[in-house]
Order: sequence, then structure tokens, then C-alpha cells
Amino acid sequence: MSNALELACPAKLNLFLHIVGRRDDGYHLLQSVFQLIDWCDALTLKRIPENKVCRINPIPGVPPEQDLVVRAAQLLKEHCGTDQGVEISLTKNIPMGAGLGGGSSDAASTLIGLNTLWDLHLDIATLCQLGLKLGADVPFFIFGQNAFVEGIGEKLQAISLETQDFLVIFPNKGVATAQIFQDPQLTRDHAPITIDGFLASPRSYQSNDCQAVAVQKCPEVKQALDWIYKAVPNSAPCMSGSGSSVFAALDPKTDTANLEILLQNLPKGWIGRIVQGLNKNPAYNLISSD
Repeated sequence: MSNALELACPAKLNLFLHIVGRRDDGYHLLQSVFQLIDWCDALTLKRIPENKVCRINPIPGVPPEQDLVVRAAQLLKEHCGTDQGVEISLTKNIPMGAGLGGGSSDAASTLIGLNTLWDLHLDIATLCQLGLKLGADVPFFIFGQNAFVEGIGEKLQAISLETQDFLVIFPNKGVATAQIFQDPQLTRDHAPITIDGFLASPRSYQSNDCQAVAVQKCPEVKQALDWIYKAVPNSAPCMSGSGSSVFAALDPKTDTANLEILLQNLPKGWIGRIVQGLNKNPAYNLISSD
């Protein structure tokens, strides 16, 4: 068996995000379609003889107790009672605080990878249950395919989506998720929809109930939406998750060469990419690197 694994940790887009209610414990009930995209962090897991979890390139300002990959590894160790150790290296490419699920994807890939590296043989359902303890989006990345999502993010149904390109813009200003969901102006009674309803007319459902609040709290969200409107006039840009990234599905006829030129002249600090939708989480394509 290999002593190391290299895994890609993909981002996701919320093709829509509707808040349909609220539980007694305060958690919001949502509906969404999560689309995997080929904007990925790079994770390396290396087995070590010591009984410890070692992060060799920590993110500045993020203590170990808040580091999702460290927490994921510790959670798996405790659940299985294993005395195996791991050295973790993570290269961040997905912007933090962007609403693209990068941290959740990193945690999911850690669970997926260590399940293999440590020869634990846990099934996906068990990994999803563990992942939910780390964050509402983690089970989706363990599920590993595009999904119609309900509940607080834990109810997943596989959905088949056409492969297409997206323009994604991160205006380099995060929006605190807690601030969005605590705002009294947040819509919390969106009428539920069905998978069939979405598939019959995806564009008609493309809205994000968090967007109006986010625009008020972070003007950069509105600026990014306006940038896409101008760059791709016939698109329907929308915010992903609780922000602050915004995106638009690109028509196959879109002049992507010209769009790439425009992306070179984004406002200072902004990050923009043309990405492609994925059908499966590439973390499951484990690449050994002895």
C-alpha cells in the first residue's frame, strides 16, 4: 500500500439557494443544487509512524483547532481508535470566505484520503455522518457528485447536470455567514421546489436568498455582479452560497478568449476564473506518490 496520497479538493457553486424554513434550534432549512467545478485545492497525505496529526504548512492566522483538515484527521482517529499518524500538506487555490466550499472540500478529501491511507474501510454514509460534524457542506463533497440538497445541507440526491463552463469572480472581500443568516431581512419562506421542476427550467430558479442581504453588507458583491453583467451581457449572474463569490453560466458561443483578456484587468485584488463543471469529486481518483 502507498505511504502517501495526492488528492484534488474541488470547489462548488450553488446554482441556486433557497431558504424554505427554520428549525427550532435556529438552523435554516434550504434547497440548493451543488455543482462541482474544476477549481481545486491540492492535498497531500503522508503516513508517518508517530501517532499524531501533523500539518506541515499551516494557513497563517488559522490555529490547529480551527483548521478543518486537522480537525477532520483527528475526528477520524478518534472515531476509529487508530494509532496511525499523518503528515498533511495543503496548497490553497480556492479563495477563503468565498462561498465556494473550499474548506469543506479540504475536510472531505482528508476523510476520503485517510479512509484509504489508513485502511479503515468506512462506507460513504459513515464518512458523511462524520463530515457533518465539521460543517454542513462536508457531506456533499464526500457524496462526491452533483446533488439536489435539502435540510441543512445533509439531505443529498444525485442530479445529472450538463457539463458547462462558468465565469466565477471573487471580489476579495468575504461575507460572514453568521451575519447573513442572523439578518432579520433574510428571506426564510421560499416556496419549496422539486428536482423535476429545476431540471425542466434551471435558469428560472437561479436565485440566491442570501444575495440581497450580502449586497447590503458587502458592496463588492454588487460590483462583481455588475462586472459580469457588463462582460457577459446575456448572462444571469448570481452569488454562490453566502458569498461573496458570484458566477454566471456561460453560453457555448461565449467568446472565452476575449473574456480571459477582460479577466486580466479585474479590479485590484479580485480573482476571476473560467471554470468547468465536474460530474464527480476528483478526490476519489486517488493518485499514489510513494
